[in-house]
Amino acid sequence: MKTFLKPLTSAEEKLYLQRCQEGDLEAKNILIERNLRLVAHVVKKYQGADEELDDLISIGTIGLIKAVSTFDASKSARLSTYAARCIDNELLMMLRSKKKHSREVSLYEPIGTDKEGNEISLLDIIESPPVDIVTEYSTREDIRRLMSSMKELLSPKEYQVICLRYGLFGVPEQTQRKIAGELNISRSYVSRIEKNALKKLRGIFEEDTSGPQSRNEGNSH
Repeated sequence: MKTFLKPLTSAEEKLYLQRCQEGDLEAKNILIERNLRLVAHVVKKYQGADEELDDLISIGTIGLIKAVSTFDASKSARLSTYAARCIDNELLMMLRSKKKHSREVSLYEPIGTDKEGNEISLLDIIESPPVDIVTEYSTREDIRRLMSSMKELLSPKEYQVICLRYGLFGVPEQTQRKIAGELNISRSYVSRIEKNALKKLRGIFEEDTSGPQSRNEGNSH
């Protein structure tokens, strides 16, 4: 098992980024080496994609190198957030090119399974938010807002599926397959319910950036 170097602190990252932009190759290498943990973290999403782990790590590292080379601190708050997206993009490009011999890749076409045995598609991966493993930024306040808004925003079926899927309010976490069996519906239907519910919940935070007009438009649908 590969041991990764500890991530840089914010102050260290700022210093090495400045040196890297001035052409310091050693600083660039340090930024890459100290963010390899992020590559391994992002690659976990693709482990069911019928690709060797070492190959995924290699492709993801190319994305990381591109991120370090093109990062603009004025446009992105943290290198890790920007790098996660670049790593994702590099891996997606590789998957698309490998599928070119068959047909155009559908966003909904399964590309493998996650560790629970649930099918994952390109859309699942694209929609996943970039993970900043340095700060683990999901805040308690956001979680509290989600919890308090769930019953109001979701239908009874959506609420039930989300609670079962993510183990909320003392309910044991379950796979889509188990939920489908318990509710006597297909797993694909469980997946659709889950996606619709998550889309509604994401709307809570989209309203913050769009203002009151967005809420009015949402209510008109």
